[in-house]
Amino acid sequence: MTTTARSELSDFLRARRSQVSPADVGLPVGARRRLQGLRREEVAVLAGVGSSWYQWLEQGRDITVSGQVLDAVARVLRLSDEERRHLYVLAGLNPPLPQAPSDCTVGADIVRLLAGWLPHPAHVVDRYWNFVEANDAARVIFGWRKEFAGNCLIDFFGSGLYRGGIVAWDEMAPIVVANYRYEMTRHGNDDGYRAVIDQAVATSGEFADLWGRHEVLPAAPTIKTFNHPEVGELVMEGRMLHLPERSDLTLVLHMPQPGTATAERIAELISTERRLRLATSA
Repeated sequence: MTTTARSELSDFLRARRSQVSPADVGLPVGARRRLQGLRREEVAVLAGVGSSWYQWLEQGRDITVSGQVLDAVARVLRLSDEERRHLYVLAGLNPPLPQAPSDCTVGADIVRLLAGWLPHPAHVVDRYWNFVEANDAARVIFGWRKEFAGNCLIDFFGSGLYRGGIVAWDEMAPIVVANYRYEMTRHGNDDGYRAVIDQAVATSGEFADLWGRHEVLPAAPTIKTFNHPEVGELVMEGRMLHLPERSDLTLVLHMPQPGTATAERIAELISTERRLRLATSA
């Protein structure tokens, strides 16, 4: 741990300790108490560590720390998940994997963002690449419907829309698989990922072969050419953006490539879809 990191760790722990009152952790508050927040000795006792060890930790001394002890200190100091991860980084440990929220639905702000991206396609997937939400352009281009929500990885290998529509599908396939393994590494290999992988293996022998390569690659901007059955060739740049406040969700944005008829063809698809919708509801 560098001298700067030790100093930052010391400042962070002192600042957080000063913001936790004895009442917050079930300790009595004496009338003569003048100290704002907890004492070092109180943090040590509540965390189940030695007083000298905690004092050395807060002083930024070069001592050995473990994730288990940092978790105990984080609990006493009432740190949020983000602050706990920050504590790990300051202490020179790999931060714990982010926890997925129990509710994977998107808020109204993300729905507005998707709508604001129109007429360009945009959609949201969860950590397992299950479709969560999309705007009108993404629905009409990729055939996404909430009542038939699918999984991007499984659909890429098992859906005729992708396999028959994406130009250079064979070249993209290993990149998609390597991207998925990277995302799994970011969040931790849990039962959700295992279920998707097992289904993809059962769906496609090609996926099974590619998964066996154990390639890992972070997502990067890609140019995709997609042959839509109604309007023909669509050339788009795709980008995956992780939402800092929702580590379980990824925003996928597409932009029509300049110099192509993609924008006009997407607008035509959206217009046709809306006319059909109005005719159906009339």
